[in-house]
Amino acid sequence: MATTTTKTGQPLDRIVLDSLLRRRLFFTPAFEIYGGVAGLYDYGPPGCALQANIVDTWRKHFVLEEDMLEVDCTMLTPSVVLETSGHVDKFADWMCKDPKTGEILRADHLVEEVLESRLKGDREARGLKVDVDEEKETKKKKKMKDAKTVKLPDDMVKEYEEILAQIDNYNGEELGMLITKYDIKNPSTGGNVEPPVAFNLMFQTAIGPSSNLAGYLRPETAQGQFLTFQKLLEFNQQSMPFASACIGKSFRNEISPRAGLLRVREFLMAEIEHFVDPEGGKKHPRFHEVKDVKIGLLDREVQLSGRTEITHMTMGEAVATKTVDSETLGYFIVRIYLFLLRVGADPKKIRFRQHMANEMAHYAADCWDAELLTSYGWIECVGCADRSAYDLTVHSNKTGAPLCVRETLSEPLHIEEWQVDLDKKKFGPKFRKDGKAVEAAVEALSQDLREKLAIDLRKIGKIEVDVPEVGNGKVEIDNTLINIEKRTRVEHTREYTPNVIEPAFGIGRILYSVMEHVYWFREGSEERGVLSFPPPIAPTKVLLVPLSGHQDFKPLVQRMSLKLRQLGIASKVDDSSASIGKRYSRNDELGTPLGITVDYQTVKDNTYTLRDRDSTKQVRSDEERICAAIKSLVEGQKTWSDVQTELPEFTQQEVN
Repeated sequence: MATTTTKTGQPLDRIVLDSLLRRRLFFTPAFEIYGGVAGLYDYGPPGCALQANIVDTWRKHFVLEEDMLEVDCTMLTPSVVLETSGHVDKFADWMCKDPKTGEILRADHLVEEVLESRLKGDREARGLKVDVDEEKETKKKKKMKDAKTVKLPDDMVKEYEEILAQIDNYNGEELGMLITKYDIKNPSTGGNVEPPVAFNLMFQTAIGPSSNLAGYLRPETAQGQFLTFQKLLEFNQQSMPFASACIGKSFRNEISPRAGLLRVREFLMAEIEHFVDPEGGKKHPRFHEVKDVKIGLLDREVQLSGRTEITHMTMGEAVATKTVDSETLGYFIVRIYLFLLRVGADPKKIRFRQHMANEMAHYAADCWDAELLTSYGWIECVGCADRSAYDLTVHSNKTGAPLCVRETLSEPLHIEEWQVDLDKKKFGPKFRKDGKAVEAAVEALSQDLREKLAIDLRKIGKIEVDVPEVGNGKVEIDNTLINIEKRTRVEHTREYTPNVIEPAFGIGRILYSVMEHVYWFREGSEERGVLSFPPPIAPTKVLLVPLSGHQDFKPLVQRMSLKLRQLGIASKVDDSSASIGKRYSRNDELGTPLGITVDYQTVKDNTYTLRDRDSTKQVRSDEERICAAIKSLVEGQKTWSDVQTELPEFTQQEVN
């Protein structure tokens, strides 16, 4: 387990936190009474509310703030779309098979697990302190046959550490070489594994009763946005740049799902496609707003040297030094960082890691991942990729649809160029069935080559053109069939295919990582766990607690509950016989940030106490001011410190 701590710096025990989250029904394994299915989970009421609030915050932070065009695209995708996009051929992980047992292992995870186990054995042999994940160790003891305490040579330790630092950079062949070189075997059987083979991660299906139309459950929401680009451009009155956004389920048939909610087969994504003119240097009009924000970056050069040190620099510096490729990419990296802070991520546990060449998706020109430090290590939660013009280009080439921008130029553009004229009446009979191939080769000639061939045509009356599909690959064309001359063309419009910057958010991964970041427990009592969600994303905002079951309290509780509902604030009443301290403690586990106590003084003067979850401090005031304070807190406009300065403090000792 990664060395990580709670929000307040206590050692984080994942088993205790996981027990709390399952007991309070944040999430639970799907189909559990049938034995469950790896990588599939259900969210309970607090988990659903937390996810909905994170998505709502995401919409406000991106869609509203950036004036994005939100779409909702279908999850079922015809095979031809994903063949064109490259997903059918390239959307894969590498897997190894144990030929004796038939067990399937993900190749990079296998290498990672075995080398980490050997390094742990080396540290133990050297008498060094080893951080232990009890849950992981219990599983390993059951399945690892060759886990030994063995001191490794220093150069071997360095080699292992360098491999682990760039584990995402290896392709299938390289992973196979590592497995052979370091004699890596199946940890559970000690047997050899077969060389890695590619496994496509998409769920295949058939669309319609005849099953003639092959399809897939989408692995990302992006393709639907690309295919509606032209309509979105028209909707946006041909104005560039602009961004589309989509929130919805995606599906990946993971080889070996593990790490709870962090690696699942069905998950919620929120993706942005920001379309930008490539000729403008991918500048962003609002970059000046974020250029002074300091971010922790781990670039590919550092990783390739086998190190993982994070460099902190302002985004202005990162773009100026080309660490980050463009203003638009840098702008979204900062906006992602600010969003993660807004939903409760710990700034000390956030880094942005640049993809290495082999790790990059087939469509990406550059990519940075926002990673959050958890007890499972650094987890990729957001990918921010420069997809260049890849997707729009391949779909346009396949379908003939004009997925491009045409803009009217302020002044006509005069372009001098070498133009080719073919005599079609003679050209067809001369080349017959090869005519189209020859014509395509001529049209594809570069300006430099056209200039050279024009000279040949004047001097010797014929030219030779490379046409691989015809005869010996060379075709001779004389001056009765072709003419090449320099002319001036006047352009009144410019046509270009936009480039795309894509921030893609894994909502489930963010949700789990944030739960680790906000978790802590009261001093001296690990059983009194607290989830310190920021009020805007907390599942329930207010706990209403009557001091006792006295009849005079009921109408006041009902009135306050109604008032909160009218304000759109989620609240819950706990009128059980447990002590007030116990009732508050139960709801601290659910992350409820505020508590209202209805007591005898409330009956007398209509004042209520308002309790802060983290500090347990209380203030007291009338109904109107208490409701106004709650509203400002749950909307993120004020902090508890602001409320304390505005309302009188209430100092009665809380009873445990």
